[in-house]
Amino acid sequence: MKKWTFLMLLIAVLLFGSVIGFNMFKQKKIAEYLANMPEQSFPVTEVTAKSVDWVPVIEAIGFIEPNQGVMIANETSGVIDKISFESGTQVRKGQPLVALDTSVERANLKSSQARLPAAEAKFKRYQGLYKKGSLSKEDFDDAEASFLSLQADIESLKAAISRREINAPFAGMIGIRNVYLGQYLQAGTDIVRLEDTSVMRIRFTVPQTEISRIHIAQEVDIKVDAYPNRSFKGSISAIEPAVNAQSGLIQVQANIPNSDGKLRSGMFARTNIILPKLTDQIVLPQTSITFTLYGDSVYVITNKDGEERVEQRVVKVGERNKDIVHVLDGVKDGDRVVTTGQVRLSNGVKVHVVESEATVTPAETPML
Repeated sequence: MKKWTFLMLLIAVLLFGSVIGFNMFKQKKIAEYLANMPEQSFPVTEVTAKSVDWVPVIEAIGFIEPNQGVMIANETSGVIDKISFESGTQVRKGQPLVALDTSVERANLKSSQARLPAAEAKFKRYQGLYKKGSLSKEDFDDAEASFLSLQADIESLKAAISRREINAPFAGMIGIRNVYLGQYLQAGTDIVRLEDTSVMRIRFTVPQTEISRIHIAQEVDIKVDAYPNRSFKGSISAIEPAVNAQSGLIQVQANIPNSDGKLRSGMFARTNIILPKLTDQIVLPQTSITFTLYGDSVYVITNKDGEERVEQRVVKVGERNKDIVHVLDGVKDGDRVVTTGQVRLSNGVKVHVVESEATVTPAETPML
């Protein structure tokens, strides 16, 4: 029994010893392989930092408005007697647009005007008699009141007729009419839209921290989705005197010349307020910047002992414009900055530069 137990213990020791020995042998061989393995070199693309002129901007958004715009409506109810415009045409200031039926008012006006000479003659005759003392004051006052009342009635009828004749309050483009000849209109019915589009306006807001950087007549650059390849130039025409206490924003208005009529009211627009140009500034593709919660950094390629390695640098990033970014600090003119392949990089690793078109901005954005 004791021999059997000893034999089992011996077999167990030999078995565990062989396993431990094999593992030690394997780890030794792996360490020898890693020690003799050449250092890995990671492929990257690069761009050489250069000093250029940079035009900073303040970005904002807003909606296009006309210089003047109004929905033409009638003050009084009535039947449309005449329409004097065509939809979508230019009209001049004071041009007749719509006339309501005024036959009753014109008849009453004609009746009042017919009675006016007799009332005026009676008033003047009574005035002479009153001065001579041949007429009482009461009779003279009655004649004067009748004459003045008739004059007032005539003016009232003329005003009523004028209110039924709707004219253009300013020159501009007329829209599509919403009424028809012979239609009965209630007071306040929308007839047609009239807009002066010779100069358009845009309202937008900027933070109160930017107030010192904006001023009247400052140039702005406007882009709308309808014309993605064109920018419209304008200038600041008004700045709100008060800052919104709740949001900390201040409202700004800019005028945009629109002689070709491309801009329409209601368009969504992106606005860039142009600031003074800065010289000798570093700009890089956005793909070269590694953005993290702990700060922004880039990898700069350096040549050490004939080998290309990367050095990680913390950078201070300014404004962005499309696919480029303004670097305020951390990169100098002539530095070779990695643009792609940063995922596998760490400080001091070996790299080699390859050609790639992955970072080239396509001429057209692919449709989804």
